[in-house]
Parts: sequence; structure tokens; C-alpha cells
Amino acid sequence: MRRPCYRAGVGTTLIDSRSPSRAAAPVTAPIEARWLGRMDYRGAHALQKHLVDERAAGRIGDRLLLLEHPPVLTLGKHSDPAHIVAAADELDRRGITIEHIERGGEVTYHGPGQLVAYPIVRLHERGLLLRPFVRALEAALVATCAAHDVAAQRRDGHPGCWCDAGGTEPRKIGALGLRIERGVSYHGIALNVTVDLGDFHLIDACGMPGVLSTSIARELGDLEARPSTASVERAAWIFARSFAAAIDAPLSIPS
Repeated sequence: MRRPCYRAGVGTTLIDSRSPSRAAAPVTAPIEARWLGRMDYRGAHALQKHLVDERAAGRIGDRLLLLEHPPVLTLGKHSDPAHIVAAADELDRRGITIEHIERGGEVTYHGPGQLVAYPIVRLHERGLLLRPFVRALEAALVATCAAHDVAAQRRDGHPGCWCDAGGTEPRKIGALGLRIERGVSYHGIALNVTVDLGDFHLIDACGMPGVLSTSIARELGDLEARPSTASVERAAWIFARSFAAAIDAPLSIPS
């Protein structure tokens, strides 16, 4: 039996036991989005942790970090390393590192040509519970694909974004994995824009052998597309606007 990408269960995957169980009256403060370009995973993770501390203390407002990573595999805290199917020397040859992190879920690949978005959001202040927040992220993924003329959908039991989700050959185009600490979200989504899909053969994506990965470029028939930071930035701002609308928040873009 195949497991979903992020197994349900308080305290083990998407949310921890210190998260609010009820939504408060919503606020309408803006969410500030920043494009960070290509950023190494450890640096981005450290930045997230710092912003979570600041947001939990009320010293800053909500943030949305938009970026892409150099090639890296991330393992959730309960993930099975056996789902990395490539040998260590193959990863070394490709310059791909492995990071063990505190989110839920199985192994995930990040790399050039893939949009990564990290929402640092204090959920209860926006009147949000976890499930609607996940749905908002999925809706923004779907909207970003649609803006590129790619049809995508959410898929029950498999958080993220899929092409032909209900068909005979569902293809994963976007991943989703969150953690909530002190009521503040971090980690987030990854959307394949012009990423090298060959790197997904190094893993069982979502811990599911045989899952097919795709990208916006592949769905548009551009089989020669190369990873492009410019393409990721264009997708990033579409995602930011769509996500802000989905949680009914004004979007702030610092100059």
C-alpha cells in the first residue's frame, strides 16, 4: 500500500503539538514577499528558523520567502533513507548534498529550475487552521501552473500539486511539506518549473517507488528546457500573488 507524501498525525508530520487548535478572529495585515534568488539550503533553513523566532515573538509580520536551491535532497524527521536510490558516489559526482530536517514527509529533491516558497505565517492571527492553510498553498500551486497554461490539480491523500491527478498516469509537479512551531509555519512548497527531471530518478519521490515527476516545461512540451533562475522568478511572483489572495492577505513587496 502506498503511503501519502505527508502522513497524517499531530506532532509527527505537518504540525506539532504546540500549534493552535482553533482559529482566532482574522487580521488583514500584509504578507511580505521577498525574492532571494539561488540560496544554499542550510542558509535558507537558518533564515527560516530566525524568522520563526521573530514572528513568534511578534517582532515582525508574516513573510514569504521565494527562492531556488542548488541540488539537495532533504529527509523529513521520520523519512526512510532507503528512498534515496542513488549511491553515495553518484550523489557526490552530481554535487548533491543530503540534509536531515524537522518537517514531516519523505525524501524531497530541490534544485535549479525549481521554485521553493517558504511561508512564515502565524496562522491563528489570520484565522487559519492547518487544513485550510494547506489548501491555500495547493490552490496557489494550481494557479501558478494555470498561469503557464498547464492544467494541474490537488490530489486527495497526496498533498501538493499533480497533473492528470485522477487519470491513469498522475504526474507530480509540486510538493508540499510544513512544520508549525509556536503557531508559526515554515518549510513550504516546491514547484518544478524548468528543473532537470533526471535528478528525480535519484529518489523515490514522496517515498513512493515509480511516482512520475514533471515540470511546467515538460507539460508544455519543451523537452530541451534548461534550468533557469529567470523562469523560477517569474513563477515566484505569480505564486506569491495567488497565495496572498488565497489567504485573503495584502501582498507587500519591499523595494
